[in-house]
Amino acid sequence: MARLPRVHLAGVPEHIIQRGNNRQLCFACDEDFAAYAHWLKEYANKFQVHMHAWVFMTNHVHLLCSASNSSGISLMMQSMGRQYVRYFNQRYQRSGTLWEGRFKSCLVQEERYLLAVYRYIEMNPVRAGMVASPADYSWSSYAINALGKTSALCKPHSCYLALAKNDAERQQAYRGLFNQMDEALLADIRSTAKSGMALGNERFKQEVADLTGRRQHPEKRGRPKGQSKPA
Repeated sequence: MARLPRVHLAGVPEHIIQRGNNRQLCFACDEDFAAYAHWLKEYANKFQVHMHAWVFMTNHVHLLCSASNSSGISLMMQSMGRQYVRYFNQRYQRSGTLWEGRFKSCLVQEERYLLAVYRYIEMNPVRAGMVASPADYSWSSYAINALGKTSALCKPHSCYLALAKNDAERQQAYRGLFNQMDEALLADIRSTAKSGMALGNERFKQEVADLTGRRQHPEKRGRPKGQSKPA
């Protein structure tokens, strides 16, 4: 089955996932993580992409970002991917591909869903059993969004800023979001991240479909209604 084209809309947040080929190691030490973060910031600035949340795992990354134009995220990821592969291959005296084909992405509705994706991303190391708390993991945006650490990479989304009127109250409110997680919503985030279809309510999905001409629901399996089985 042919892959559906990715959908990018200016100003609409996207959940991005990029994995190592065959889930192989992409980051072997802190220097690798730091190099990736450096180039991510460079290309995000170059292509006018705002980074809201992220986590860098040993064999994949999650990003939550939005761009000022429809091509910004693709250009950022292509440039970033090539730059980091050159670095990684040279450092570890290897050749060939590093990433698992093209990155996965899905558009995210701001209402209800956006902050849930923030949490989903920053809880990744906890779900993987690497740390007990997201605060214990160095290579995510949790310390910025929840604890007030400064970062030139992070550009807070308006939904995050709307949590409170000042930084301290906002960070406290954000930490409170991690006390609970809707399991059905968690399943939706995983499903849309895999399929590339929009994460949101039916109205949002229809708006995306109308704007892009790309369906936002899986095709039904089986024969069309009324078609008989071959003899």
